Amino acid sequence: MSMRIGVITFPGTLDDADAARAARRAGADAVALWHGDHDLRGVDAVVVPGGFSYGDYLRAGAIASQAPIMREVVEAARRGLPVLGICNGFQILCEAGLLPGALVRNAGLHFICRDQTLRVESASTVWTGGFTTGQEIVVPLKSGEGRYVADAATLAELEGEGRVVFRYVGGAPNGATADIAGVASADGRIVGLMPHPEHAIDPLTGPTTDGLGLFTSVLGAVAAA
Repeated sequence: MSMRIGVITFPGTLDDADAARAARRAGADAVALWHGDHDLRGVDAVVVPGGFSYGDYLRAGAIASQAPIMREVVEAARRGLPVLGICNGFQILCEAGLLPGALVRNAGLHFICRDQTLRVESASTVWTGGFTTGQEIVVPLKSGEGRYVADAATLAELEGEGRVVFRYVGGAPNGATADIAGVASADGRIVGLMPHPEHAIDPLTGPTTDGLGLFTSVLGAVAAA
């Protein structure tokens, strides 16, 4: 039986179809989850995709973090369910308290859309086990509030515990602290990143197929558990 990856849709979500396509390309069944649901439908992992949930009102991800489905995700994540937040999904996970820090307006206040090289800083999470530490990958970046920030104590903890998962190569185009592009929870089962791996799974539509590695990694980790 194929593993099941849930993909959440909120009002304003843009990249749910792409995330579902990436899950299927990796070999999983993609399960649609609605923001008003109270049931994760027995999925093996969850992707919180990118977009502009609730129009980014208040703060990007703030309203979505209070949606009924996110209450279920928070509880399941605390029990060990793998969760990936991409772009707006990263913002939502930070707002929900599943990941530390926050995403704020880009330095210069410009929306950035480009193919971006990332360095894999940690291959020990369930979403990056198929990579090697130090490996460089290229995936698209498209965001206006993508600058990762955190207080000094949080940054020291993330660095000291090896929880910085991805870093921008050549400097962060959005001004992110310490060039951080993605971070993980302490147990490595929750990962958030600002660039879009789901847009780099097919050579016909993406700059590379590097992004597929996140989706195949979690399938391997779940199968081995």
